[in-house]
Amino acid sequence: MKKMANPRLVDTYNRHLNYLRVSVTDRCNLSCIYCKPDRCLPKLDHKDILTYEEILRLMRIVIPLGISKVRLTGGEPLVRKGICDFLSSLKALEGLSDVSLTTNGIFLKKKLSRIKAAGIHRLNVSLDTLDRGKYRDITGFDGFTEVWEGLAAAREMGFDPIKVNVVVMRGMNDNEILDFARLTFEYPYHVRFIEYMPIGVSESDHFFNYVPTALIQDRITSYQKLIPVPKGPDDGPSQRFTFQGSRGEIGFISPMSNHFCHTCNRLRLTASGQLRPCLLSDKEIDVRGPLRGGASDRELADIFRQAALSKEAEHHLTADHPLGKMSRMSSIGG
Repeated sequence: MKKMANPRLVDTYNRHLNYLRVSVTDRCNLSCIYCKPDRCLPKLDHKDILTYEEILRLMRIVIPLGISKVRLTGGEPLVRKGICDFLSSLKALEGLSDVSLTTNGIFLKKKLSRIKAAGIHRLNVSLDTLDRGKYRDITGFDGFTEVWEGLAAAREMGFDPIKVNVVVMRGMNDNEILDFARLTFEYPYHVRFIEYMPIGVSESDHFFNYVPTALIQDRITSYQKLIPVPKGPDDGPSQRFTFQGSRGEIGFISPMSNHFCHTCNRLRLTASGQLRPCLLSDKEIDVRGPLRGGASDRELADIFRQAALSKEAEHHLTADHPLGKMSRMSSIGG
């Protein structure tokens, strides 16, 4: 008798994949320098982007395979029409223990009520500077006030946790490290410092911008001692700390200097319907073609299993050898 394939998503290194990042659009209302380095990218045709109905079908297929955690990304997910209704439909699926949203925060304040009504409580908000002028330089848009007010409104409405993602770039915002860290005394935010990654950039750009986590930590500990926070069962790759007496947390995500591949439990589904086993690799497996070509649920499930089995032990980029990738962050979701 033929042996049944493992019904769960387990890779060849016995990592159980229970986390799916879903990019719902490649569109964004910002042009951040680390996401769109040339700030001029062709957009996907509307027909090439997965519909909400297609995403929901895939979700119903992968939940029995062990996917219990989903994060919606973009582009900027809040620019897609109907996103709040989709959030409600996604949150209603049985078997998902965690549905969260990553956003640049520009439209956050306007949509918070509907996001909360959809059952979403966890937010990741990208904010790389506390300076309005510098925000415009980094993103190409004068939108700092909208993001800051969105964070305040989310806090007042009881969203928790609210994670503030800071990509640290040398000569751009590395002089604000302590300013961000000190936010945790006043607000219950989880400020997460993220190493700059060489996605869609040249090697020289990477070396110019890259600031290792060790240097970020040194600057913070010279100000005040960091107290480790024990990891929870659903925690991601962030190393978590807090200050004595602070309301929030500080986290460090180090994909370049201290990568966390051995614990990676995720797959990524791009807006164009490609499965990526690893963010820092250009390897993709097409699911949109079979999905629209009449594939059965079992056949689509096998594509996800194939993606899991193709997941490598680790990515091969380091701080010294970044090998900038062809893909842009905006096209694959973070």
